[in-house]
Amino acid sequence: MRRDEGVQEDLIAVWSEIPRSPGHAFYDKLQKLLRDAGFDAFVEDLCKPYYAAKMGAPSLPPGRYFRMHMVGYFEGIDSERGITWRCADSFSLRDFLRLSSREKVPDHSWLSKTRAR
Repeated sequence: MRRDEGVQEDLIAVWSEIPRSPGHAFYDKLQKLLRDAGFDAFVEDLCKPYYAAKMGAPSLPPGRYFRMHMVGYFEGIDSERGITWRCADSFSLRDFLRLSSREKVPDHSWLSKTRAR
């Protein structure tokens, strides 16, 4: 019963220590193009009449909404559930959607509600 042979390693994986792939070249270039063109500010101004100033839970940002539909278009996904699943499954798509490591991918019902507006 020799217990002094070694020390148990940490059991917690820190987010910053998890290896990341370089990303998806297409979505990285598209992201740069959208940022350089001021896409988010443009669609926020365009969609402003359809959003309440303050009411209930925070809305899905228009830039994220349109980016999710771009993913669906470019990857041939025609259902909102499929788009949500695909975006939640990929770190590079989470980066494209401008989500932090702690934010969740918007649920398909958010996409449906926003589309209904």
